[in-house]
Amino acid sequence: MKGTVYKSTGSWYQVKGEDHQFYECRIKGKIRLKGIKNTNPIAVGDEVLFDIEEQQGVITEIFPRTNYIIRRSVNLSKQTHIIASNIDVAFLLVTLNNPTTYTSFIDRFLVTAEAYHIPAVLLFNKIDTYTTDELAEVKYLAYMYRNIGYECIGISAQTGKNLSQVKERLEGKTAMVLGHSGAGKSTLINAISPSLHLRTQPLSELHGQGQHTTTFAQMYDLDLSARIIDTPGIKGLGIVDFEREEIGNYFPEFFALKEQCKYHNCLHLKEPQCAVKEALEADKLYWSRYKSYLQLLEGDDLYRKAPSDTPED
Repeated sequence: MKGTVYKSTGSWYQVKGEDHQFYECRIKGKIRLKGIKNTNPIAVGDEVLFDIEEQQGVITEIFPRTNYIIRRSVNLSKQTHIIASNIDVAFLLVTLNNPTTYTSFIDRFLVTAEAYHIPAVLLFNKIDTYTTDELAEVKYLAYMYRNIGYECIGISAQTGKNLSQVKERLEGKTAMVLGHSGAGKSTLINAISPSLHLRTQPLSELHGQGQHTTTFAQMYDLDLSARIIDTPGIKGLGIVDFEREEIGNYFPEFFALKEQCKYHNCLHLKEPQCAVKEALEADKLYWSRYKSYLQLLEGDDLYRKAPSDTPED
């Protein structure tokens, strides 16, 4: 039977079959022996074939993925973990504080989405809680990312403000929602589909961080002929298996200027007649984006140095 993976715990998988029933499945041994570099050979969103054996399912085949979102595995290992696959749109919940979402994290998410051809939307959450100055900062961030070409929506998952726009973006699609623990992912999903009753938990008063209410990625059916994937709170998305020369291609505003650089393989560092550096000096590009780009060029070394950009499990 063909089915879709709705939940992955690492050893067992909840699969919704073509008969609309859910089955607890495991992986057939040979699938694990293909030398997969990821910690999880099967991810939420995967389309699979499975057989029913002794009241449980056995996954025998994984269909090719159209796309996926990946992160580094735990303990800063070189292994990777696929968070979810076959995604029509990815939402990133951005919060100015409690917890803070830094532009370096936003940019890492956007680069990942660009690389794997996933439309990305930034949801600036908790706008009902901000002061006038904080709202101005949120509006500037949204203005900046809209200028680059990304869709931005200011929302309150708590009060429901502007959630109608999110629902419109969701209709008929498989979506994924990411963000730091405490950013409001489960609250958002509950607001969109109250019948789900996902567990939420307030921020830690001591650290201002979320309590990791979502342990495993899980997909839910919504009332909009849509599906949404709730994910564990993470601090860092893994930019892996990228060549240094291609990272700039995933910054749309840099890529648009690439042909104007003197060298076709320009890294936008110290090369002469670099169109990106010239645009930066003329304040036609955003320096925060360039800083994120430089961090990505540094790769693993910088990844280890940045405590605000490490995996969280």
